[in-house]
Amino acid sequence: MAVALGGLISLPAWAEGWNRASVASLQPILSADQDLLLADIVETIIPATDTPGAKALGVHSFIQKMVADCYEKSVQQNFVSGLTTVAGLARQTGKSFGALEEIQRLNLLKQLEQATDADQKSFYRLVKSLTIQGYMTSEYVMTNITKYELVPGRYHGCVPVKTKALTEKK
Repeated sequence: MAVALGGLISLPAWAEGWNRASVASLQPILSADQDLLLADIVETIIPATDTPGAKALGVHSFIQKMVADCYEKSVQQNFVSGLTTVAGLARQTGKSFGALEEIQRLNLLKQLEQATDADQKSFYRLVKSLTIQGYMTSEYVMTNITKYELVPGRYHGCVPVKTKALTEKK
């Protein structure tokens, strides 16, 4: 009963969307350079416009937390090696991924999406899906864009009723 009650009490916190503080990973699986690379990748997938982009919302931290906590070791290893692959492909152009023009970054990601190597395709699909999931469930998007309500609709039990409407029904 105590566990169920605790779960019900904390339910509103789970449903409101995540923020940077809630995904702070205790043991990050990425180095600082890999984390910056991931931030640039998610910003390429969902760039800033009149709303903040994925990087500004910290979606890369969300992805790192999800991969570390929710995926098996083989997926985690493929995730890290996928970042290494992206860094290597960018280095072939003579620049880091973050220093590339936007169109070059998009082409590089498209190259991963259309790769014949299953691991590269798997990496790209994982990052893209988690980027979209992280962006759409972020606290900013859920409160400012989608106007999420934990309990939709309201019951107003004490609303004045016009007397004319009551007499017409009689």
